[in-house]
Amino acid sequence: MAFVGFTEKDFKAFDIDGLEERMAAIRANIQPKFKQIGEELSGDMADMTGQDIYVHIAQHARRTKNPPNDTWMAFCHNKRGYKKHPHFQIGLFDDHLFMWLAYIYELPEKQAIATSFLDHMGDIRQSIPDDYVISLDHTKKEATSLGTIDLEQALTRFQNVKKAEFLIGRHFNPDDPLLHDGQALLNEATKTFETLMPLYKISMG
Repeated sequence: MAFVGFTEKDFKAFDIDGLEERMAAIRANIQPKFKQIGEELSGDMADMTGQDIYVHIAQHARRTKNPPNDTWMAFCHNKRGYKKHPHFQIGLFDDHLFMWLAYIYELPEKQAIATSFLDHMGDIRQSIPDDYVISLDHTKKEATSLGTIDLEQALTRFQNVKKAEFLIGRHFNPDDPLLHDGQALLNEATKTFETLMPLYKISMG
């Protein structure tokens, strides 16, 4: 079955109380769509990165009490896991869909990658549109546009603070027509990840 995009029902999963109940909705409604996205995009991602790309769908397996506030899928060159590596994400909070190039706190090469980004700040600003957004904590909804953030300060914090993170990409509102058109959303994801690919290649260098 072709990927049809996301609906209000998918975002409403995060209104459901209880870990098991919310996870049941995520497994039934959202994860099959992540699987479809992975099947559609993993080949393109491999072509763009020049590496084999594996799809990882968040299972939230360590949770025993609190239900997740968001859920996501990741594209990564590592078959066993993605958190310790630069990776791309597509995921949902209750009020937006996100597409990220993600560097989260488990990353062992954080300092070296941050240094590379600081050395290429001009290239980042030149190649990434100002309306792309940056998050410094993947667990929070908040993000700041590239056009307004103090990029040097954000990258310096990413470099020096153990738990600091750096995610760059885009947010889409649940009522954005793009989200309801599967092929259009796949095309937009490909375009977004192509735009972010120079940063990925700097970090993998």
